[in-house]
Amino acid sequence: MTQDSYVKGIKRIIINENEIKTKISEAGKYIDSLYDGRPILLVGILKGCFVFLSDLMRNVSVPCEVAFIAAQSYYDGIDSSGNVDIIMDLKKEVSGYHVIIVEDIIDTGRTLSEIFRRFKERHPLTLRVITLLDKPERRIIDFNADISLFTIEDIFVVGYGLDYGEYYRNLPYIAEFNAETIK
Repeated sequence: MTQDSYVKGIKRIIINENEIKTKISEAGKYIDSLYDGRPILLVGILKGCFVFLSDLMRNVSVPCEVAFIAAQSYYDGIDSSGNVDIIMDLKKEVSGYHVIIVEDIIDTGRTLSEIFRRFKERHPLTLRVITLLDKPERRIIDFNADISLFTIEDIFVVGYGLDYGEYYRNLPYIAEFNAETIK
């Protein structure tokens, strides 16, 4: 991919860097109020969540551990395949933890509902979900996060950890993406 095609893929910025920082700060304070000093386990769903999780944990003052799992449903396209593959599962015992699953975006709900179900079976002390983005128009499985920072329309987005074919994760904002312009 050339630098010209990289830039051409961005249609418009929909959430700027300052808006993201403000919402993450608010979410960190809210999480602190929920757990009141009790330790938590933040479980990120790779790869898209890593930027969000990194900033979120720096805005939480309660003691926290971090772990990751990896799920895949998009592969290299812009549409979900409909299948959820857990390609790296958590080996840690979670029954003694207040677990917060950290996700970049809820789209169809398939991935998150499957991961939530798996974690619930492990009997954590509490189980919550926080997502950076929520796209309710695309929901196929009725699943909602406990905390959603932004609700967006049914558009394909990149930036702030979200990608198209592994590119665009490094953008400090969320942008609407137009794959047609880079072909």
